[in-house]
Amino acid sequence: MDAKTISFVLTMGVLGNVLFAISYYAGNLAPGISLDFSLVAAYIAGFYGGPLIGFISGLFVGVLPGVMFGPMGMSSWLGLFGLPLGKGLTGLTAGVISRVLGLGKRRYSSIITVPTVFLAYIPECLFTYAYFAYFMPYFLGTGGPLIFYYILPKALGEIAIISFLMAALLGNHGFNDFVSRFFVKSYIVPRIKASKSS
Repeated sequence: MDAKTISFVLTMGVLGNVLFAISYYAGNLAPGISLDFSLVAAYIAGFYGGPLIGFISGLFVGVLPGVMFGPMGMSSWLGLFGLPLGKGLTGLTAGVISRVLGLGKRRYSSIITVPTVFLAYIPECLFTYAYFAYFMPYFLGTGGPLIFYYILPKALGEIAIISFLMAALLGNHGFNDFVSRFFVKSYIVPRIKASKSS
């Protein structure tokens, strides 16, 4: 990894933690259940940087959520490992799917982005189920699948919002050009069309 790639990974990590802090304190829905928009940074890293950068950025993105839902929440020390790993899975999957589909190279990449965001969340969703249904009961003696069913609608609502945000970002030539110039050799190709003068 070169310096630009490292700065991109760290920037996405910081962005994800800042987005988490804002949404955590502004969107407290119930005790122990808060909004979490930190995945925006993991999706950006995966879509623009590829699977490896998406995974590493996702691990950094999960640090503050891991602390808040782990030792400061109900998951104890397990949250310090589980939440970063889940967000890393999303970044990894976003990178793989964006490469396979050629996001940014197709004419309607913005439209394809919406279902792609949902698809990229599936591994984290399955991991989250295993986390609550198996890992927490085994390691901590608490948890259970009921908690997963309690937070799943909130998570899907967040993913729906994030999917439209990501569609807007992938369709934004200025943002695509900015990422390509200053951070990583993006897999999203900025296509700025010059206007014809008559």
